[in-house]
This record gives sequence, C-alpha cells and structure tokens, in this order.
Amino acid sequence: MSPARSRPRAVVDAAPADLDIVRYWDLAATEKTEFNDPDWTIGVKLGRDRSDGYWVLHMVRARANPGDVEQLLLNTATQDGKRVRIGFGQDPGQAGKSQAQHLVRALSDFTVRPATESGDKLTRFGPFSSQCRTGNVRIRRGSWNEELFRVLEGFPDLAHDDEVDACSGALEMLNQQMKGLGIYKLYEQQAEAAAERSKPQPVQNVPQPGSMEWFEWVEAQKKKG
Repeated sequence: MSPARSRPRAVVDAAPADLDIVRYWDLAATEKTEFNDPDWTIGVKLGRDRSDGYWVLHMVRARANPGDVEQLLLNTATQDGKRVRIGFGQDPGQAGKSQAQHLVRALSDFTVRPATESGDKLTRFGPFSSQCRTGNVRIRRGSWNEELFRVLEGFPDLAHDDEVDACSGALEMLNQQMKGLGIYKLYEQQAEAAAERSKPQPVQNVPQPGSMEWFEWVEAQKKKG
C-alpha cells in the first residue's frame, strides 16, 4: 500500500450541514523546549454523512503543559458547539483513569467519551486508511491540511504521528454501534459501498418508441417486473 493513498484525496470548500460530527483528541502534555522533542496534542474533527462518507473538517495541533491542554480542549469545544461529541484516548492504569475523570468534569457542558485504545497503531489506522484509499474521505480546505497530509503520507516512518491516532480514534468514535472485529467488517462494507458508488453506471439502450423492437422491450420489462 502506498502511504500517499492513506490520505484524503478530495479537498473541498464546504461540507454538508447535517453531518454526525465528533472531535477526537490524541493527548500529550509536554511543552516544547530547546532540549526536547515532545509529542503533539492533536484534535481531529470528523463528520459522517448519510451515505457513510467521511469529512475531515478541522484539526487542532499544540505542544503544551497539562493545564494549557485542558484549556485548549475547553476552548475548542466551545467553538465547535454542543452538537460535536468529544472523545480522547485514555492511558491505561490509574493515572490515565484519573486524567480522564478530570477532563470529563472540566468539559461538563459537553458530551465526552474517554476511550481506552488497544492494538498497535498500524492496525488501528487500517480502517481510516481503507476509507481514504477508496475515496470515501474528503477534507475541508484549511491551513492545517498540509501538516495532516505530511503525517498521513509519512506514517509509519515519522518520529511523531499523533495525527494518525486522532484520525483512527475519530473514525471509531463515529461507529460505536460495532465492537471488536465487527468494526473492521463495518469499515470494509462502507469502503466497498463507496467504491461501488464511484463506478460509472451502465447505459441502458432503449429501442425507438413505436418500433417492433420497442414493443418487445416493453414486454420484456413487464415480465421482469
């Protein structure tokens, strides 16, 4: 699989108004200094339309301490509005549980769901990559596009690939009706349906009305019905 095909290929200026939308965060909590190269806190806003097509609507990217990260989540949630559900990755263990509880309380005006992530990055990224490769993901034009493209195309060979985890988490959050292996079956079905919709439809040749061939064609259609 070519890494370049794991990124959305259609850049658009507008998205449908009736999307089901989430903002999923891959959290980090270390500020950048001259002595370190920390991970990024990434928030990807992803929508799903009625045809199970996906729309990357926005991305937030920052390197910050825990207090500033919390404020970033709150400010972004306020800008997104209560319609947008919020999710974030929860680290295993008591420390991760405590952080999740603290953030849920801080975001009490919004719908929030911490998610315990399992499996390796490549496996979790597989469904989002599949949707991209079938042309089922569109991205709204913005200054953040190129940075997202850079990471999706460079994965898994980059030092920092936090955008990948955010995209994976957002897609899974939009498909909570399926669990475990079932979620991968759902993604596969959606990707196949999108590929089928993109195929040109065969042109049906109808005989000249009133001709003998036309009457025979009408009779054949009645028998099919």
